Amino acid sequence: MKKQKILITGGAGFIGRHLTAYLQKSGHWVRWLDNLDPQVHGPKAIHNTAYCQQADEMLLGDVRERKDWQRALQGMNTVFHLAAQTGTGQSMYQVARYTNVNVGGTALLWEILANESTKVKKVIVASSRSIYGEGAYTCFAGCGLVVPESRSKLELQKKQWRLMCPKCNGAVQAIATPETCPPQPASLYACTKLAQEQMSLAMGKALNISTVVLRFQNVYGAGQSMRNPYTGIISIFSNQMRQNLPINIYEDGEESRDFVFVEDVAKVCAWALKLDSPTAILNVGSGQATKVIELAQILKVCWHSTSQITISGDFRVGDIRHNWADTSQLQKAWPTWTATSLNKGLVKYIRWAKMQPVFADHSNKAMNELKTRNL
Repeated sequence: MKKQKILITGGAGFIGRHLTAYLQKSGHWVRWLDNLDPQVHGPKAIHNTAYCQQADEMLLGDVRERKDWQRALQGMNTVFHLAAQTGTGQSMYQVARYTNVNVGGTALLWEILANESTKVKKVIVASSRSIYGEGAYTCFAGCGLVVPESRSKLELQKKQWRLMCPKCNGAVQAIATPETCPPQPASLYACTKLAQEQMSLAMGKALNISTVVLRFQNVYGAGQSMRNPYTGIISIFSNQMRQNLPINIYEDGEESRDFVFVEDVAKVCAWALKLDSPTAILNVGSGQATKVIELAQILKVCWHSTSQITISGDFRVGDIRHNWADTSQLQKAWPTWTATSLNKGLVKYIRWAKMQPVFADHSNKAMNELKTRNL
């Protein structure tokens, strides 16, 4: 493959760093555009000149600023658009901020590509499993594949955690969610990611720019922020457990997620560079569901922690019950694809995490911010 000049927005993030390593190993030249958000990178990152030396070039800038996009796009062949605000709960009260970054920033990218001369031939967009909402279920009464409605605040207050068939109101069972499942976002964050997808696919087709949408499941691994209390359940639990702090499990602990190792995600992103298609949408996950209570118990053993695990019945409006990826399309595109097991990935993650500073736990602050807003 011809060596390319590649822009990664949000390149200083943990996915961006792993992706950069893969791309540089293949001989590509990588530029980052990142604002070094203190919530993710800490307050001192912006003053640390060594922090972003991995990139061939680092541009400190914001995807909400046209001039920063114009500067970043000069000479680039491909754009990996990873920059985003990512907290599900936080998005429900920082509506303008999430919309401006995720939707407005993406709109600026495509406006420049539509109106100015660039060398960009491919755009790869990091989307999210959150766009599915509750995702795919099968109805026991025979309604087939269904997508249940998002749970209302009233249902969550009554601790009605389980979902019902939207057609017959009967019992349903969660199944792996394929890319063909109709989107039904349950949070503002999910709405922004769906909008990001749709505008990218539409504009890519109109401008004849190959566009790939990658719907990430719950990504974890070395480099993930351990100070951010709004996103990354494995990092949040790990930061608490290494300090033997109490662990609060929402709902009944039976809710499940698909945890995918960051090195696997970076590999898929790098492969997407070679995908010969005008447009494509792919799930990126392990294809395995893990209950949150099981995750907490595994992490407690890994950290040799004395943390007390409590199933509190707390909840967040906009959270989903179950979701894991149907990865058959990913495996069709790359038959050699295999996901790192959760146990193996956690061993690597914890080995890295043990070398990081211990951060104050702000998860209660994040939860109280939701409670004061009745979310």
